[in-house]
Amino acid sequence: MATAGGRIKSVAVVGAGAAGAIAAAALKAENYFERIQVFERRETPGGTWIYDAEPTPLPIYPGYLPPDTDPPLRIPEALPTVTPPVQQERWTKTPVYNSLTTNVPAIAMSFSDSPFAYGPFVPHYIPRQYVENYFSTHRLDAFLQLSTTVEEILKLPPKYNKGYERWKLTLRKHDPVRRLDFWWEEEFDAVILANGHYSVPYVPYVKGLEEYISKYPERISHSKEYRTPTLYANKKVLIIGNSASGHDLSVDLVGTASAPVYQSRRSKARWDGDGPLSGIEWKPTIKEYLPSGRIVFEDDTYLDDIDAVLYCTGYKPSFPFWNVETNGRPLWDYEGNKLIKTYWHTFFQDFKTLGIIGMPRTLTFRSFEYQAIALARVLSGRNAVPLPPLEEQQRWERDRAERKSRERKKFHDIMWEDGETEGWLKGLFDIAGLGSIRGEGLVPPVLSKELIWAVEHLRKYPENPGNQGNKKGGEGMEGEWVVVERQKFALGGVLP
Repeated sequence: MATAGGRIKSVAVVGAGAAGAIAAAALKAENYFERIQVFERRETPGGTWIYDAEPTPLPIYPGYLPPDTDPPLRIPEALPTVTPPVQQERWTKTPVYNSLTTNVPAIAMSFSDSPFAYGPFVPHYIPRQYVENYFSTHRLDAFLQLSTTVEEILKLPPKYNKGYERWKLTLRKHDPVRRLDFWWEEEFDAVILANGHYSVPYVPYVKGLEEYISKYPERISHSKEYRTPTLYANKKVLIIGNSASGHDLSVDLVGTASAPVYQSRRSKARWDGDGPLSGIEWKPTIKEYLPSGRIVFEDDTYLDDIDAVLYCTGYKPSFPFWNVETNGRPLWDYEGNKLIKTYWHTFFQDFKTLGIIGMPRTLTFRSFEYQAIALARVLSGRNAVPLPPLEEQQRWERDRAERKSRERKKFHDIMWEDGETEGWLKGLFDIAGLGSIRGEGLVPPVLSKELIWAVEHLRKYPENPGNQGNKKGGEGMEGEWVVVERQKFALGGVLP
């Protein structure tokens, strides 16, 4: 991408998980950028998949959003400098529990040039090892700046930039030996956000919950703290939520916690049958927490003497490093639950040298690959198809927001069944093109028949339990995964 002040020479990548790894690989492959730097606040790459064996207890803020629970740090006035270690909660621990496995088939979760060790659904340490090895295999280690937190991203004034975009990053590196934090600044021509959105837990507001936490501080926790059922032996446990983590934890606790394990659900999940699994009892949503310890549900039933309440209610995206005042606006709309002024979930309408990878929940690693290649190609100015005019980008955002609102779905949810995923990936494929004849640039992967079959037929959790078709044991796994028998594919037609 040529700017008014010259070509882009340096790119900063925020985060060294899967999205950061493929971003670095795509940028390097362009053989165009003079400097690529990947910043990761942990001591090793791997992102969300790093296992923290001893998570510290996390504070619970019912109904509060990341701007309040994860505010930016106060930047020292003079940089570089050294300060005592930051004491503010930074939500650095990961949400990995002992029994966690992936829920996307390995062929769709790995990058196209490197398969997982095995599959289809693997233990949590496999993707962590995979991401770490990916950096080394592709000789990306030199780009890594580990144990370094990006504390501020600031768009520099046009007068300073001679009319083109340039970014200043304020960085903090913790030294555990000397117990000090080192602060400094660096400047880049472009920034790619690959920091994920599974860091800041969200607990919805419920009447009486804050008082309940104050009176019974050890009873309420978020699934981000959960590691093993051992701590809940013979305890009366209530799980809030029935998404993937809610399902996992409920099943994990059966046989260890006091029977039954109670699970509060707002709606039916696709893996729920007509009744709960053995050892689990379903409850509706909670209406109120009482000072006596009683928990009252929407149907006016109640539970007394609950020992532990585990909230499996997900996370909210947080960008504490984004200087809202100087940059002119926030990145995320918490009311609309979406990125602001985005295009194709990857580009920004008003920041031409800023991109983001990993917001849609679809093929995970593989979809990151499409985004990373398209971004690298646009930043190098080698994209096959230009991004559309601003008016068209604005229309895309407006039309999608209206449609998703009608469908009661999230803005960044990209559906597979109706072909939306294929259309989105094809758009990124078309923008990127195939690279140069001399080999510069990664080639966007194809949607192979094998990948399509895996996505449409392999399930970690049974759907409509009791009528599952054939079951196959997963190699190296505990439990089972399921083959769903279907005649046709939403994307690829019929396999021969």
